[in-house]
Amino acid sequence: MIFRLLKFLLAAGLTTLVIWRLSTGLMVADKPVPPLGQFLNPFSGFWSNGEPLTGPHFDDVNLPGLSGPVQVLYDERLIPHIYAQNMNDAMMVQGFVTAQNRLWQMDIGSRKASGRLSEVLGERTLAADKSSRRRGMLTAAENDLLSWQKAPATLQLVESYAAGVNAWIESISQSEYPVEFKLLGYAPEKWHPLKTALISENMAEILSTDEFDLPSTNALQAFGQQTFDYLYPEWSPKQQAIVPDTGQWKNIAVLPSQYEAPARALADTTTATDEQGWLDRENVSAEGPFVGSNNWAVNGAKTKSGHPLLANDPHLRLSLPSVWYQVHIHTPEVNVYGVSLPGVPGVIIGFNDNVAWGVTNASHDVADWYQIKWLNPERTRYELDGKPREANLKIEEIKLKGKPSVFDTVRYTVWGPITHDDDPKHPLRDCAYRWLAHDVAEVAQLDFVDGMMKAKNFEDYMKAAVNFDNPAQNIIFADRQGDIAIRTQGKYPVRGFQQGRFIMDGSTWKNAWHNFIPMDQVPTMKNPSRGFVFSANQQSAPPSYPYYFLGKFEDFRSRRIFDRLAKLTTSTPDSLKAMQLDNYSYRAADATPAMLSLLDLNSLDNDGRQMVAELANWDYQYDADALAPTIFESWFDSCYVATWDEMLLRKEKGEQILMPEAWRFIELLQTDSSSIFFDHPKTPYRETARNIVTESFQKMQQYFRSNPLKKAPWGQAREVVVSHIGMMEPFSRKLQNVNGHFTAPNAQNRAFGPSWRMIVELGDQVTAQGVYPGGQSGNPGSKYYDDMLDAWATGQYFPLYFWKSPEEAADQAKYRQTFSPKH
Repeated sequence: MIFRLLKFLLAAGLTTLVIWRLSTGLMVADKPVPPLGQFLNPFSGFWSNGEPLTGPHFDDVNLPGLSGPVQVLYDERLIPHIYAQNMNDAMMVQGFVTAQNRLWQMDIGSRKASGRLSEVLGERTLAADKSSRRRGMLTAAENDLLSWQKAPATLQLVESYAAGVNAWIESISQSEYPVEFKLLGYAPEKWHPLKTALISENMAEILSTDEFDLPSTNALQAFGQQTFDYLYPEWSPKQQAIVPDTGQWKNIAVLPSQYEAPARALADTTTATDEQGWLDRENVSAEGPFVGSNNWAVNGAKTKSGHPLLANDPHLRLSLPSVWYQVHIHTPEVNVYGVSLPGVPGVIIGFNDNVAWGVTNASHDVADWYQIKWLNPERTRYELDGKPREANLKIEEIKLKGKPSVFDTVRYTVWGPITHDDDPKHPLRDCAYRWLAHDVAEVAQLDFVDGMMKAKNFEDYMKAAVNFDNPAQNIIFADRQGDIAIRTQGKYPVRGFQQGRFIMDGSTWKNAWHNFIPMDQVPTMKNPSRGFVFSANQQSAPPSYPYYFLGKFEDFRSRRIFDRLAKLTTSTPDSLKAMQLDNYSYRAADATPAMLSLLDLNSLDNDGRQMVAELANWDYQYDADALAPTIFESWFDSCYVATWDEMLLRKEKGEQILMPEAWRFIELLQTDSSSIFFDHPKTPYRETARNIVTESFQKMQQYFRSNPLKKAPWGQAREVVVSHIGMMEPFSRKLQNVNGHFTAPNAQNRAFGPSWRMIVELGDQVTAQGVYPGGQSGNPGSKYYDDMLDAWATGQYFPLYFWKSPEEAADQAKYRQTFSPKH
């Protein structure tokens, strides 16, 4: 007995010693290892994050600041249904329950935007922190806060939400911290309204910083104006604008722009020349990341029930925890269901008892670059309109985990910050960054959220919508009265033709944004005779719209959605579900026949003829079990690379140059197969598209012969990865046999896709269904971490419970939690 006791004491002592040593942190190959002792501690480490198979346990809460009791019912997917007596109480409890499930996601998101990742992650995120600081992310968030202070009622909702988050933080011990805090060895901070603004600016950065000024400038310099216009037209003739021209813009008073474009040749998209010896130049830049969305609404004349239907599926990076957090909020003045951004109060996309709404990104360019003319070697004075101006120097202290702080000096000009002057070789080193988010907004953007949650009709929708300035969104609407509408809402600079498409001269104020498009002239459509409104990130308006729009717009999904909506008659929610899950691609439908018609069939072996037969019989659906999509993608990419190989050489060498869009490349295959751009300059004869297509087909065959496992059905060849937001692979998921493609309405690629699918029917009783790729919980040890992911991947939806009272929930509620005022 004594011997056993001695063994136990010895083991306990050694365990304590090991945990202590691990808790102090280790260095391996001169790199810090997280303090694993805290992480492995059996009492407060990751073991305590495991959730019982029966699900989580919820204690009732005494919450300081509440004016009355609040009940929260959780359904079988852990979605909170909050029943409060007023909005401030509801927002406080929303903050509490969101933090209860997504605290680390909120913390790391606010750190990312403010450039404070290195405080907890160390030197590896120093470049990211410098970038956030130099791009003025914190400035943008601080300006958000200033705009909220102009709307005291809105600020009160934000402060109530923050109070709820802090109540949760104060109520938990180290053992209850999310596992990521334990793994990284730090504790959560107090939440405050500025962090909410930072979360908002994170999304603004994703959705409104897409610009191609440098690659466009390089392309213009390389090719000359005539060839540039030939390769990069801004309007696809097959495109359907969000708001068509019905004569509504004939008599509006257009605000002027002072921009004076440099002298250039008139656009000519019918011929190309080898201006300035472009074939001898080197480099190119690929297009930006895939960020898109779909939404549409149909009126009662096109539905079986006679009531409007609305659908929305915003496409973002697939992540765990999910981008969104579902919530239902019920007060005497509001009964609303939808998705929120963790860290931001209210519902951003959703429905209430009277209306439904959704958003897609408008894809407008609201970020420009200005070349600065420095007047001294220290680069502290610059010229503007012939006069010297002093740059404001801001010293940023970036704290590093385990190391001394790093200090970075950022120069601010009248245009904005100089973001790349720490790199002497960067082509934008002497350029200032003008981004709309740096402005102090004239409206409180969260008033849009509050207004839509309370909206009852079209007039309320319009009053709410004008509060949304950036990132510009296509806000779709439907109500029980039968109205449908869409508005390309945002704050748009009045631009001269192609102003902002290229790097501009920052020594003259004429190149500034002097006006913004008046809100009553922003493209809007209500109750069109065709019976539907829609958007899929395509052009907001056709070229006849009196203002110049600049951006990167979608060219294929919108065409398919328009065709399907035009044919709808007695549609149901299942009809809209089928549209959201539609795998048809117009890119494939346009390109495949053109490529097959150019292919030299006599050069093919049996294997090649079999692949041609597969493509010839293809219905252009990116179904997981189809082989044709795999063949087409490899062939199309090979053709594209072979055509623009000289540009891609530039990309490999680090230079940025604009790549022609896919729709324009396909148009050249169809209409200008003898274009000079199909020629290989190093061969003795001139190639045409026929040569390129045939050579590319043969290269594709060689690739599949060398990699036979790659010649697989689409769902196996293309793996979908839903990554943990901290890039912690054990907390990520990989999926196969997922349908869709980023050019189809079911817009999927390896890492991006529909982040939330929602369909609402606005009948006598509003009903809805939805799903997103993940779960409500941010805890990888919870069954609610990814419980909706497989359903999302296979095209299933869940009913969205819209209980009017706790009593209506009856036995459907799985968990209950009561919040009481703390006296």
